[in-house]
Amino acid sequence: MSFPTSPEAIKPLFLGALLGHREALRGFTWTKVGTGQMCDSYRLALDWEEGIDAPATVIAKCPSHDEASRNIARLTGTYVKEVNWYRHLAAASGVPSPACYFEDIADDEVEFLLILSDLAPATAGDQLAGRGLAGLVPCIEAAAKLHAFLWNDARLAHMPYIARDNGDLIRAMFPQLYLGFRERYAERLSPEILDVGAGIVDRLDAYLGREPAARTLVHGDLRIDNILFSPEGDRCWLVDWQTLGRGSGATDLAYLIGTSIADPFERAAADRPAFDHWIAALQAEGVRADPAMLWTDYRIGALSGYFMAVFASMSVERTARGDEMFAVMAERPARQALALGSLDLLS
Repeated sequence: MSFPTSPEAIKPLFLGALLGHREALRGFTWTKVGTGQMCDSYRLALDWEEGIDAPATVIAKCPSHDEASRNIARLTGTYVKEVNWYRHLAAASGVPSPACYFEDIADDEVEFLLILSDLAPATAGDQLAGRGLAGLVPCIEAAAKLHAFLWNDARLAHMPYIARDNGDLIRAMFPQLYLGFRERYAERLSPEILDVGAGIVDRLDAYLGREPAARTLVHGDLRIDNILFSPEGDRCWLVDWQTLGRGSGATDLAYLIGTSIADPFERAAADRPAFDHWIAALQAEGVRADPAMLWTDYRIGALSGYFMAVFASMSVERTARGDEMFAVMAERPARQALALGSLDLLS
């Protein structure tokens, strides 16, 4: 393997060359950033020679230190997806996301390295605190740009990093993961919320096998922990592309709304306005969308936040913040799905 996969293994000559000044980087320090459990991210503070016009900091993304997270990343192609987003799609898509200075991944599909632009002072959203609908408008517009990029495009079938079928793996794992989830959160979540997971298990084949109204490129984990916001809140950048896939853009949107809005009354009133804004943004990008069919996709897509909460919470390194984050990720979309009658559409 010809590239480092941890900050302590990165050499100044290697990093300086990536940034166009091979001999001018005297050294760097690093600090851990982010709260992601699937991989490890670091901010590298660069010590350049005087007079060098180069970034003061960059972000390095590396494999997780946690063996369980590394294993699920290998099984599901998590790291492969993110590397290929930056390798093949990011620049052409026009989606606001970090610039990439380096990307590579080993044949084992676990050892990888990304060197990305540091978008500070932009900061990630706080999943626990949530974000209101007005604050999500830039995210809805960024999502529409992503979805419009390859809307019903035949090229989606020829991208092996998103075309791999994990359906059999998920069918085998999800029912058991749900039992563990239900036991872990029995005192944190109400029976009504926990029973939504049982409904998904009962309808798992219908949920996984359903053909959406339109197929496109999707982020797959579009929540505010994975979005950077400008200090003013009027701009955003999408990050953490480890769940990149092909599917329903309306599901991406439902996931964003269902997981983000903390206030239950605001969240209950947000679905249709958010959906209508997304449709208008798609149309502005030249997409001929069918709102009625996509609204059905949105309603079923409300289950996706709960689904991800179960799958991820039982698969990655456990932390105190992670436990509460996954509880919130299940609770908010569950109430969204109950209000939208999502399970009934799969009956």
